Amino acid sequence: MAEEILNLDYNYTTKREYIILAQLTDTTLFELDPETQKIKPAVATGYDWIDDTTLDITLRDDVKFHDGSKLTADDVAYTYNWIANADSESNATGVVDRWLDKAEVTSSTTVRFHLKSVYPLVLRDMANRIMLRKAGAYNANGEINRDAMASNLISTGPYKVASFEPGTELVLERFDDYFGDKPEIGKIIVRNIPDIGTQQAELMSGGLDWMFKVPLDLAESLGATPMAAHSSGADLRVGFLVLDAGGYTDPDGPLTNVLVRRAINHALNTEEMAEYLIGGSAEAIHTACHPAQFGCDQSSTAYPYDPEKAKELLVEAGYPDGFPLEIWAYRDKAASESIAADLTAVGIDVDLRYVKLGSLNQARAAREIPAYFGTWGSGGTADTAAIARIHFADESDRNMSGDDALAQLVLSAEQTTDQAARKEIYSEAIGKIADEAYWAPLFSYSANYLLSPELNFPLDPDGLPRLQNSSWK
Repeated sequence: MAEEILNLDYNYTTKREYIILAQLTDTTLFELDPETQKIKPAVATGYDWIDDTTLDITLRDDVKFHDGSKLTADDVAYTYNWIANADSESNATGVVDRWLDKAEVTSSTTVRFHLKSVYPLVLRDMANRIMLRKAGAYNANGEINRDAMASNLISTGPYKVASFEPGTELVLERFDDYFGDKPEIGKIIVRNIPDIGTQQAELMSGGLDWMFKVPLDLAESLGATPMAAHSSGADLRVGFLVLDAGGYTDPDGPLTNVLVRRAINHALNTEEMAEYLIGGSAEAIHTACHPAQFGCDQSSTAYPYDPEKAKELLVEAGYPDGFPLEIWAYRDKAASESIAADLTAVGIDVDLRYVKLGSLNQARAAREIPAYFGTWGSGGTADTAAIARIHFADESDRNMSGDDALAQLVLSAEQTTDQAARKEIYSEAIGKIADEAYWAPLFSYSANYLLSPELNFPLDPDGLPRLQNSSWK
């Protein structure tokens, strides 16, 4: 992995690298089937809604922590109550605090969750985000230690930590007392190698067996040799251009005109971007969500690539000579430059500002960005909820639509447990975003891997690498 691995506790991290490691070392109450996106039992064996805001969870009685101790309802309740507490300062607090009032132990194998309000995505959150810890893990003896599991992780997953040198190397060994299906590979060594060239050389010499986030050209060229295999799969990450329709940077600016926003959509050759700049399994998209996500209605308005139509709309909007537009970007420089070139071709004078993500986030929060090229992976969750709330809720600075009715619509989908109703709400919301052209959706991403020819590495449709399912040929 190019990114430094510094903290093994996914309750206190966010990046994709840490999600991959959590798949190996941790377990959750439920799991999401990557093929069907249905909830499956994991540490929990079942659940029962007592009423709309009271949920009973039944636990397995054979789950062990890596230190050999047995998991009980006390551990589960502690984990959830701790993360929901603002004092925990966990990266997962926002997920749990949204709906959890408190978790109550009702027996050694049952926990009752009291919700603040109706929230239909509780099981999804339980499956995706909250890693179970021993009672008292973060505040033993009454003293808070948020880094307690950062290096000396004690969890319940298929692999346990054998050794860890932060930023250098992590060694994982198969946990023989794991309650689920045992992985076939006994040991996994994770090395931090920032330079992609060094990774490539190591793979060619047999020093590495698996690389991810591989540039497409390298994956294709090296995968064509006997020394490596190229594997490409879907990824729930999507790219998009967010437009200041709400007029935060300029109340009377061109982007407040829906005709201008539609022109921008027509001006972008998203199919060629997907094919030549992202490659692999990437596809052009026309919705503010990934087509594989629940509720992502593909019948919404699309704006096919048509530069002449874009010019006509700009004339109709009162901008026959175009206008200056500052676009911010932080990744995929070739795609960013392609966006700028396409818009320039229809008369828009683009000033492309390529910055660090932190700078973009700070400027966006200050409402200083008229447009930006962003991406979102939805945490690997195939549900429109995982992208809609983040980008279109009132409290989000990512929401540049200025549409209060849309914000309320998006949130209403999280206030019913009726899946058919949720789907209908998201269909309406995605349709409105498209009709008003609040975004210019661009493309989905592709995950490119290079593997040892001796390694079986199955790909899942949600794009999340599950190394625990790998095996040697």
